[in-house]
Amino acid sequence: MDNEPNLRRRDLLALIGTVAGSSAMYHAMTSLGFASESAYRGPVKLEGNAKGASVLILGAGLAGMTAALELRKAGYKVQILEFNSRAGGRNWTIRGGDVVTELGGFKQKCEFEQGLYINPGPWRIPYHHRALLDYCRRLNVTLEPFIQLNHNAYLHAARAFDGKPQRIRSVKADFQGGVSELLARVTQQGKLDETVSKEDQEILLQSLRAWGALDRDHKYNANLISAEFRGYARDPGGGLTADPLPSEPVGLSEILRSRLWRYLQAFARYNFQTTMFQPVGGMDAIGKAFAREVGEVIRYNARVTQIQQNGSGVTVSYVDAAKPSIVQQATADWCICTIPLSILSQLPLDVSGPMKNAIEAVPYAGSVKIGLQFKRRFWEEDEAIYGGISFTDLPIRQIAYPNYGFNRSGRGILLGAYLFEGANSYEFTAMSPAERVASAVEFGAMIHPQYKHEFENGVAVAWHRVPFTLGCSGEWSDAARTQHYRNLCQIDGRIVLAGEHASDLPAWQEGAILSALDAIGRLHERVVKT
Repeated sequence: MDNEPNLRRRDLLALIGTVAGSSAMYHAMTSLGFASESAYRGPVKLEGNAKGASVLILGAGLAGMTAALELRKAGYKVQILEFNSRAGGRNWTIRGGDVVTELGGFKQKCEFEQGLYINPGPWRIPYHHRALLDYCRRLNVTLEPFIQLNHNAYLHAARAFDGKPQRIRSVKADFQGGVSELLARVTQQGKLDETVSKEDQEILLQSLRAWGALDRDHKYNANLISAEFRGYARDPGGGLTADPLPSEPVGLSEILRSRLWRYLQAFARYNFQTTMFQPVGGMDAIGKAFAREVGEVIRYNARVTQIQQNGSGVTVSYVDAAKPSIVQQATADWCICTIPLSILSQLPLDVSGPMKNAIEAVPYAGSVKIGLQFKRRFWEEDEAIYGGISFTDLPIRQIAYPNYGFNRSGRGILLGAYLFEGANSYEFTAMSPAERVASAVEFGAMIHPQYKHEFENGVAVAWHRVPFTLGCSGEWSDAARTQHYRNLCQIDGRIVLAGEHASDLPAWQEGAILSALDAIGRLHERVVKT
């Protein structure tokens, strides 16, 4: 019997990604059936007679507006009820002058300078999210690069390196160099004879020298070879100071004990590989572009209070934010509901037991984002960090640098914290917005000492306190997805659900769009047949 412990596929992929890089991990994911291109194969074609059917869509997020756009083109009568006074849902950008209201009565008026913004919801688009990219192209949404990996950004551990942040390039190079040296030593000692042929061992040693920046003796040392990867103590220059000086690598043991290596997989994972994109001027450019196409069918400030159905149609009760005491109703032959399950689970809803159980089985992830405005872009001026993300084990978790307005004078915005799930996320959610901002400045100053002198104002969004979602995104467990997912996505009488929660891409806009396209395809097929 084999007594070797089983390595889970997820752990194997993390190990491959950390040690060998994103390309190796992607090929491993593909071979294990984990990664694939988006299921999107071009604009949906709803062929057949819609028979004048009407569809009521609940929610003007990307799922709802995608459904409205395509159904209207196919001949359906469409109406959307939207909770907010704007379209887009979690596709949201906060700018100076905006007011953010959360549960508990807290209100924040954003004081960002004109032209500066923060995306509290989605903020990046992977290159393989083909449906979203196609709609951006069709709706004339201009995109620009989103820099996920900046080798000059930081990795930081409060209890390692005397609390000083380390450049990503240095940690990555030293980790690769140390691992390469170890593997080269094992190879030279003949420890791989049973698994690697002699010929392949020679090739392996060559590759380790190249990948790990090893010297002729297969050592990872301070020299100009390693400096080309981790950076120089003195960069190549001109004139009498032209000669570069190598920097001193950190030992593998110190890298391992710092745990900084765990952040390297953030750049290797499939959904975060380059190239990534963002809309010019803010993520809400996408929501606004959809709204230009379907805005006339959206009724804003409509809070749904009940969803009923019978054999002939659907009736939805709602109240207007300006007249909350007056209950109104909208009817249609069919309903596409994109209301987040965190909200939907609290509404009177005429659906089957299996769908109700599915709706109640999915909790929502807690996430907090904090935008901070500074007097100047010190991260560029002082530290040569242009875009990208720094990672830390402090409660703020991430600091992200703006991917627009590079090398300009004047104020700038940092994403001063991005917490996704975990105790820190709930701790920050329990704070007032002002306390969240103050904490982000306090922790951020441990990485960028300029914070306290340069900080001006900030805005903080805790998604569990956002009234229209009560959470960031659907958080399926493996067991819940196995038991409930198909029931959630079935057409239940005359109601079908859509949104990121009805996809295998939770928290991504691509998932919302693909779920809508799948839902309207099945709904249209039923309409044509009946």
